[in-house]
Amino acid sequence: MTSLKIYNTLAREKQLFTPMVPGEARMYVCGMTIYDYCHIGHGRMMMAFDVVYRWLQVSGYSVTYVRNITDIDDKIIRRAVQNNESISSLTDRFIDAMADDTGALGILPPTHAPRATHYVPQMLNMITRLQEKGLAYQGDDGDVNYSVRDFPGYGKLSGKSLDDLRAGERVDVNTGKRDPLDFVLWKAAKDSEPDDAKWASPWGRGRPGWHIECSAMACALLGEQFDIHGGGTDLQFPHHENEIAQSEGANEKPFANYWLHNGHVRIDNEKMSKSLDNFFLIRDVLAKYDAEVLRFFILRAHYRSPLNYSDTHLDDARVALTRLYTALKDVAPSPDALDWASPYPQRFAEAMDDDFNTPLALAVLFDLATDINRSRDPALAAQLRALAAVLGLLERSPMEFLQGAHGTGASDEDNALIAEKIAARIAAKIARDYATADRLRDELLAAGILLEDKPGNITEWRRA
Repeated sequence: MTSLKIYNTLAREKQLFTPMVPGEARMYVCGMTIYDYCHIGHGRMMMAFDVVYRWLQVSGYSVTYVRNITDIDDKIIRRAVQNNESISSLTDRFIDAMADDTGALGILPPTHAPRATHYVPQMLNMITRLQEKGLAYQGDDGDVNYSVRDFPGYGKLSGKSLDDLRAGERVDVNTGKRDPLDFVLWKAAKDSEPDDAKWASPWGRGRPGWHIECSAMACALLGEQFDIHGGGTDLQFPHHENEIAQSEGANEKPFANYWLHNGHVRIDNEKMSKSLDNFFLIRDVLAKYDAEVLRFFILRAHYRSPLNYSDTHLDDARVALTRLYTALKDVAPSPDALDWASPYPQRFAEAMDDDFNTPLALAVLFDLATDINRSRDPALAAQLRALAAVLGLLERSPMEFLQGAHGTGASDEDNALIAEKIAARIAAKIARDYATADRLRDELLAAGILLEDKPGNITEWRRA
């Protein structure tokens, strides 16, 4: 438990993970704002920290993992009003939908999934302390705001100075703020808003701002200082910066010791988002592709890197995953326990200990598959099974996957056969059996399947 290195956004470098309590790890991740179905960008975020959660557990830590649910927000209120339904009805429905999506992708449930509306008293308490310390004030419009310039460390996570922020600021229409950089802690209720969007407070009826929600929930469930805080890179500023200002301003101690941020999903070199209307819902993708294929596709990129989404990349992921299952098809794994001192498990652990490097870890799995194809060794098959399970992969029988995984443009059976032949061709090339590799290419070409070989024994295919 001493070799894991994590890239800490706050320090801007990889650092050895040293938890506050030996053998324990406490992690908070900013979760979903619940008013619609989850898209692939959301899935990528939850997958990134699912991997962190899994590896911390494998590494021997007792993990308390909190991933919150934002169930009160401007967008939620607007959608509920549009639908003529209560806020709780809307959010309950999409929380259930999120559970369906994450369950399909093999994302483990966190230890706690707190809903913001259940922690309003803790938010009010934190805002009161901030006001007592001179870091919060109520404006003429009734909103309570955080006084950014009165917190000396503002900008340390994002690297933004107050002068830089000042130069880029716009005129703020909220005349209740003393400074355009200040952000809202408590929003005064509006007559047009439904009653279930309003709570009593010392400053009048209203509801919490987004940033204070996470600070209050994290402190309530993990303590005023904890080990890891995570979320998408787009949350680094202003959300996470504001969380630090609130939490450290109220508690006068560091908030989180390690800050992790996953990269965006991109479509045609643009970030996938609802505002750009270029997003793909998880459930829509799962109507075309097997859930494990989607999981594998996400894991092929390092969590901090951008992830380029396309059907072509998913087709390629399916072929690659088929290659792993094919290696296990006719080799029954031995019952031996995983020995982390063995060469393949050791390499896998080194990859994961290097800031959760799933691409390198997957490369170990493919090297194992190559060795199994040559040796038909049940002990190696057991290693492949066990190491893949750490990433939530290869947990079905090979035949179940090979016969049932989804593809595109043809029946499931046809696509399974194509993927199996491509995997067999890759195995033949690695074994230097070029006659078999050429024969399989010719068979696929005769069936109208064009292959394109890529570096790293990756083969992409398309229909002629």
